[in-house]
Amino acid sequence: MRTTVRLDDELLAEAKRYAARTGRTLTSLIDEGLREVLARGERRAPAKRVELLTGGEGGLRPGIRSDSFSEVLDQLDCERFLKSIDRS
Repeated sequence: MRTTVRLDDELLAEAKRYAARTGRTLTSLIDEGLREVLARGERRAPAKRVELLTGGEGGLRPGIRSDSFSEVLDQLDCERFLKSIDRS
């Protein structure tokens, strides 16, 4: 089956070099890689549920939801940036 995927430029270049060096096609490398990842995922034990503390002393700041980890990371990045400006 034909399909289109977006790959990191350096990853694609490295994969093409590897394929040429080993006499394989890029398609065969992608097939093998996907098969390995899928097989590894089936062997992996299910993740344990983690209970996040969201109340009491400490915890998350007001306005930040525990279900949105990217918001937490964004907030931390903003704080680091502001601290770096204050030091200047």
